[in-house]
Amino acid sequence: MRTTVRFHALITGLAFSMTVAGCKVSTPGKWETATMTRIKHSVTIRGKTVQNPLTDSPQTIESGKVAFSHYCVACHGLDGQNTGVPFSDQMSPPVPSLKSATVQSYTDGQLNWIVENGISPSGMPASKGILTEKEIWSIVVYLRHLPEAGSLGEPPMYSDDEPTPCDTSADQKR
Repeated sequence: MRTTVRFHALITGLAFSMTVAGCKVSTPGKWETATMTRIKHSVTIRGKTVQNPLTDSPQTIESGKVAFSHYCVACHGLDGQNTGVPFSDQMSPPVPSLKSATVQSYTDGQLNWIVENGISPSGMPASKGILTEKEIWSIVVYLRHLPEAGSLGEPPMYSDDEPTPCDTSADQKR
């Protein structure tokens, strides 16, 4: 009887160890990344042929920048390249630079679809019902004209200069 209990404890311990070891997350390799990129571009991300109804003008870029600053900055930084976002590299998958070739290779319709619907199971949330259609399309235009990395600084929410609700008015004047 005692031998049976030890045997079951050993088997249970081995099964647990294998389960925990099997859950370790590692950086995807070149082939896995290429495969997933191709699948996202051709299967899971829709809107490939949808055209942006907004013109590519300075006013649209500025409108997109404003909408971006209200909805996207917390994860993508002011410049869309994760500048000043403390957790962007620690997420799985990591938050991509929106100026990267991978992101820029999506069509305007696909970028619109991503902003509107999000990407599950990544951390990219859907904005449907939060942003208007015009705001989403203007963000797409802004994504095509992102500034240089670091040129806009870090988001105020991650800056030591940003007052918090707990700060007194004397603290905020410093």
